Amino acid sequence: MKRASCTRRKGIDVSNGDGAFIRLGTEQSNPCTAHIDEMETLEALEVINDLDHEIVPAVRGVLPDVAQLVDAAFKRMQRGGRLIYMGAGTSGRLGVLDASECPPTYGVSPDLVIGLIAGGYDALVRSQEGAEDNAEAGAADLDALNICELDTVIGLSASGRTPYVIGGLDRARERGALTGAISCVCGARMSAHADIPIECVVGPEPIMGSTRMRSGTAQKLICNMISTELMVKSGKVFGNLMVDLKPTNEKLVNRASRIIATVSGVGMDEAAGLLADSGYDVKLAICRAISGASENVCRAELSKADGNVARTIRSLMA
Repeated sequence: MKRASCTRRKGIDVSNGDGAFIRLGTEQSNPCTAHIDEMETLEALEVINDLDHEIVPAVRGVLPDVAQLVDAAFKRMQRGGRLIYMGAGTSGRLGVLDASECPPTYGVSPDLVIGLIAGGYDALVRSQEGAEDNAEAGAADLDALNICELDTVIGLSASGRTPYVIGGLDRARERGALTGAISCVCGARMSAHADIPIECVVGPEPIMGSTRMRSGTAQKLICNMISTELMVKSGKVFGNLMVDLKPTNEKLVNRASRIIATVSGVGMDEAAGLLADSGYDVKLAICRAISGASENVCRAELSKADGNVARTIRSLMA
């Protein structure tokens, strides 16, 4: 079967009038997949993959907005603030996923990056679509976290119109928190409720309205960048290595030992020994391996450098 020609559609501005929902870019029918139900398996997968290739350039186009949000959030995080994602359905699950991966990857407290999903944690595994319409619940979920002016709240909504998220953003602004909004349509309703809106327009989904696909992928990419760069700025990375990981199982102990060996040049056995002798503190083991200084000296210098390995090593080697 010959594949239909495909021209990417731009997102359509959202109005507050009748029919606004059906004019959303995320709710349009994609001409590339108009006959996907008649395609052979490989052809269908190729069409979906072709459409996926449009996501990265779309994300690239909003990087200045993402950078602005990261820099503003980091200033607050340096003063003790938190990063809080909130969304419904797929968007909510992506926020919770990003938040839940920060503690094991970067050794931070589970309270530093938090994910809120409409309907609570049961909604992670069982869809609760009606929960997204409750703006008061979004505000209440932030009240339960005692949101304050040091925090950053990022709303996630492919359609850019989820009441749960908008209610939360409004409450966050009332409390003086920094607010961001990540949507996948032009003129998103929730953009007006955020200090830094990000509108990453990816166009119609392969299956009309299935925003777990292109929109979800775009949101995942952006969340990855936000949390990763915040952790890099916070000294959780040395070079491109995650030196604040928690070696809680055999795989992670091996990974930590390889990191120590890679940056210091010592053998794996010595790296593993230093890791164990340093209480499985990867940063401490690295500083000891490179400088040869004692545990107490390295620990003190790390503390002075706010846990930044590069600055600690420069100080120890001076």
